[in-house]
Amino acid sequence: MNDVVSVTLLTGFLGAGKTTLINYFLSHHADASVAILENEFGAVNIDGALLREGENVNVVELSNGCVCCSVRGEFTAALTELLDKRERGDMRFERLIVETTGLADPAPVIQTFFVEERLREALRLDAVITLVDCQHIQRQLDEHPVAASQIGFADRILLTKADLCSEEQQTEALARIHCINNKAEIFHITRGECPAELWLDIAAFEMSDGNAISEGFHIIRAQSAQPQRFMPFRQAAGQARSWDDAIQAHVFEAGRLDLKKIGAFMESCIERFGNDMLRYKGVLAIDGNPQRLIVQGVHKVVGFDYGAEWGEGEPVLSRLVIIGRYLPIEALRGEFAAAAV
Repeated sequence: MNDVVSVTLLTGFLGAGKTTLINYFLSHHADASVAILENEFGAVNIDGALLREGENVNVVELSNGCVCCSVRGEFTAALTELLDKRERGDMRFERLIVETTGLADPAPVIQTFFVEERLREALRLDAVITLVDCQHIQRQLDEHPVAASQIGFADRILLTKADLCSEEQQTEALARIHCINNKAEIFHITRGECPAELWLDIAAFEMSDGNAISEGFHIIRAQSAQPQRFMPFRQAAGQARSWDDAIQAHVFEAGRLDLKKIGAFMESCIERFGNDMLRYKGVLAIDGNPQRLIVQGVHKVVGFDYGAEWGEGEPVLSRLVIIGRYLPIEALRGEFAAAAV
C-alpha cells in the first residue's frame, strides 16, 4: 500500500454530472482501491445513494452543508478519520476522490491539503477537475459567482451536455470558459464516459516545465473507433460578448528576467492580491541561469523550483498566467515588464 494517497478534487455546479462520471469510472474499474468523500447540500444524500459501492470502494458522506463551509471542521475531521482507518487497516484505498457539492467554492478545500500538516504529508492533491454543463453554464455564470470560481481553479474541464446544444451555444460557452481559464484542457464528454487517464493521475500540482495556453477542446467518445478528436476553438458569430466575468485569465510574457526584480514582483503581487489570485503559474527565463524558474500557486500558497535547462536554439520565453478577479492588470503588466533585462 502506497504511503501517500493521490487525491482528485471533483467540482462543478449542480447537475453537471459529477456522480455520473464517478459511476462510469467505478463500472469500468471494479478492482479500484478508492475512497470517495462525497458531499451533498441538504439533509438527503441523493448522490451518495446512486454511487455503486464495490468491494474496494469506500464512500464517506458529509451532509451538514457545503464542504467548503466546514473545511476546518467536518471536512478536515473526515479526512483525518479516513487516514486513521487506513493506518489501522480498517479501510484500504490507494486514491481518494473528493466530490464537492455543486455550491462549493474549491478554494478552501484546496488549501486544506497544503495547510494542515498531517494532510499535507499523507495526501497528494493531484488535480482539480471541473465538470461544466454546457446547456446551462451561461445562466449559472450570470447568477452564481461560484460557478466561475469552479472553472477558474480547474486543471481540466469536462464539458457535459454539449450534445444537447447547438453549435452556436457550444461556441459561446467555450469562449466564455476559455476567458475564465485559458490553461485548463477541455474535454467534451457524454453520459460520464471519460477514460480515467484523462482525469486521474495527471500530476497538475507538480512543478513542471509546461505552461501552454489551451487552443481548443477534445471530443471524447469512449465507445467510438476514434475515441478522442481535437477541435480548435471557433470564433463566435459576429456579436459582441454580453458578459464580463469577474474571474478571468491573464497572460504576461517577456524575455529574460532579472531574478531580484521578478522575485520582488511575485512577492509583492502575492502579498497585495493573493486572495484574488485563484491559480497562477509561471515558467520564467532568468538572466544568467540556464534553467527555467517554475512558480506555481493557489492564493497565497506558492512554490518555486528550477526546472529543465533551455534547449539550444529554443526560443526563450518567460510566461506567467494568472487566473484572478478584480486585478489591476495594466499596472501589473507594467511591473512585470520592468523585471525584464
